[in-house]
Amino acid sequence: MQYNFDEKIDRYTGLSRKWLKYPDKDVIPLWIADMDFKTAPEITDAMQQALNHGVFGYDSLQRVVTENLIEYFKANYNWQTNVQEYLFTPGLVAGINLACRALTAPDESILTATPIYPPFMSAPKYANRNLVTLPLIQQDDNWVWDFVKLEELLADSKLNIKLLLLCNPHNPVGRMWSHDELIKLHALAKKFDLWVCSDEIHCELILQNGAKHIPFASLNDDANMRTFTLMAQSKTYNLAGLDCAYSIAANPEIRKRVQAITTGLFFSPNVFGLTATNTAILQGEAWRLQLLDYLRANRDLVYEAINQLDGFKMILPEATYLAWIDGREFAEKHNIPNLYKFFEQNGVGLSDGSDFAAEGFVRLNCATTREILLEALERIKATVSKY
Repeated sequence: MQYNFDEKIDRYTGLSRKWLKYPDKDVIPLWIADMDFKTAPEITDAMQQALNHGVFGYDSLQRVVTENLIEYFKANYNWQTNVQEYLFTPGLVAGINLACRALTAPDESILTATPIYPPFMSAPKYANRNLVTLPLIQQDDNWVWDFVKLEELLADSKLNIKLLLLCNPHNPVGRMWSHDELIKLHALAKKFDLWVCSDEIHCELILQNGAKHIPFASLNDDANMRTFTLMAQSKTYNLAGLDCAYSIAANPEIRKRVQAITTGLFFSPNVFGLTATNTAILQGEAWRLQLLDYLRANRDLVYEAINQLDGFKMILPEATYLAWIDGREFAEKHNIPNLYKFFEQNGVGLSDGSDFAAEGFVRLNCATTREILLEALERIKATVSKY
């Protein structure tokens, strides 16, 4: 079956947060990380069947979905998980906040690498924990960890770092961390006895041909026992509005700490979120593979267009549908204080790099129709060419 990712969807009628940010329609919204595509028809068909059933009482679907996830991770990542390790949450951000509260004490610090998805920085603050940030560095036309500096920070007893917030694949730079990089991170986690909260929501959006995601917890038994993994099918299948995510923790101590916070507070996901998740892992692969082809072509268009602009640079993302654009040279040369506002005023709504702890950068969401993307790129080119 051939799926149509060029179909125009009026997202204003769906009350899309992404599109309603600019209700006058003079700005193309390429900011928040959802897609302008309908989800897989197999998913909407399954949800329609659930709706037609007409009875929405208490269900046992969560157990069924969990068992299917166990089979899915075993088959796709050679990663063995078990029923008791799963906790469903109303989104990945809830999981990040849970980790900060459950896996650290008030006198302990949390470390993450910047630039980074904003909740990685807000969650420690909400938990009244100290946040330590480590800037990623550009090397050989790629974003990499500064492992020397990382070890120095972890060795500083005054910082007392006990939790690593890992984004794998990384939002916003688009790195799919290699096996060697993950092994180095694990070695440091083991040496300094860290918990690791690994956000892997982009794990099925690998754009690099022939590459495969590696769950941090799947590295070895020790990594598995240190890790609180966060996942969802929502990013890949455009299901964010259904509020269905989950965590995986093999270590009973992690589960005990998390459950001490969540017991009596977290409800089971609704039947539509569970149905969509279940259908995605059982029937969504053909749609996902065609989606990746479309996103890969979009990414390449953005990469070529941005790197032709004077004063701009973009490193090719290996994963996610997000383009991380460095406009520092252009902004400094032309005395532009905020690139996000600069482009917004000229018809393209991007994400502000300062929200990710990176002044002079913007993030562009490539997951839209080719027609919309080309128009946005033309606006960006026309705006920059005036200078």
